[in-house]
Amino acid sequence: MRQTLEVRGLAFAIYSTPPVPDVPPLVCVNGGLLFGHKLLWPALSPLAQGRQLIFYDQRGRGETAIPPAPHSAKIEHDAGDLVAIRKALGFRRWDVLGHSWGGGIAMLGAEQDRDGVRRLVLVNSVGPTSSWLAGLHDRALERLQMADRAVLQRLDPSALHEADPSVHSAYSRAVYPAWFGDPDLAQLFAPPRSESRVGAAVASRLRREGYDWTTLVRAVHTQTLVIHGERDLLPPAVARELVALIPRSQLELIPGAGHMPFWERPEAFFAATLAFLNQPEKHPTA
Repeated sequence: MRQTLEVRGLAFAIYSTPPVPDVPPLVCVNGGLLFGHKLLWPALSPLAQGRQLIFYDQRGRGETAIPPAPHSAKIEHDAGDLVAIRKALGFRRWDVLGHSWGGGIAMLGAEQDRDGVRRLVLVNSVGPTSSWLAGLHDRALERLQMADRAVLQRLDPSALHEADPSVHSAYSRAVYPAWFGDPDLAQLFAPPRSESRVGAAVASRLRREGYDWTTLVRAVHTQTLVIHGERDLLPPAVARELVALIPRSQLELIPGAGHMPFWERPEAFFAATLAFLNQPEKHPTA
C-alpha cells in the first residue's frame, strides 16, 4: 500500500505491507543518500511473512517532496523525519532496520526516539565517524574489473565535496560493482540512478565536513544487531567499532557477502535478522 503522509511540513511517500497483529512493524531505511526506498524493496520482502514492513522515500528522494532550501539538507534532518514518521503513523513502538547510510539515519533516529524503537538492525552500516571514507576510492579501484575500473578512474572523488547531483549520481553508478563480494554477481544488478538535489547536498556535506557521532551512538541503548558482510568494501572493522560503542549490541559477520548481504547471502542474512527480531525482549539491568 502506498500513502502520502504530511510530516514536518513535507508530503512523504510511505509504503507498507499488510499489518500483522501483535507484532511490532519494521521500518526499513535505505542507504545511498540519493535514492528512494526501492533500494530495499522488494529485496527485504521475505521479512514481510511475519511482520508489517514500512518503507518510505526520504525527503527530496523518490516520490517524497523536496524541502525548501534543499542545499541546506543534513542527515540529521533525515533522522528527525524517521522519528516523526513513526508518530504520524500512530505506532507506539516499532523496530528499525537501516542499511549503509540508512544505518546512520537509523542510529541517529534511535538515539532521539529511545521509547519508540524496540529493536535496531544495522546492515553494513556506515561507522560512528567518517574515518571509513579515507581510502574508499582506492579500495574500490582495486576491486573493479578493467572496464569498470577505467570508468571510476575518470572520476575525481574530491568532486563529491560539491553538491552537484549529476556528479554524485555518476560516481555512485561507477563504484557500484565494487560493493559486491562476488564480481560476477555484481554484473547481474544494474546500478541505481538518481540526481536528487537533497541527497547530493547531504552526501557532499558529510564528505566535506566529516562527522563524529561517537557520543550519540554510545547513547543508543536499544537492543541492536549489527550485520556486516565480511567482503564489504566498507571494512568489517567499522561494524566492530559500532558494537564496541552500542551497549546492547551483537555482531553477525556474514562470510562471502559484500555490501548487500540480502542479495549475496540471503539465507544467512534473513536467518540472523529474523532470529534477532523474534527473540524474547531483554531488559537492561539496573
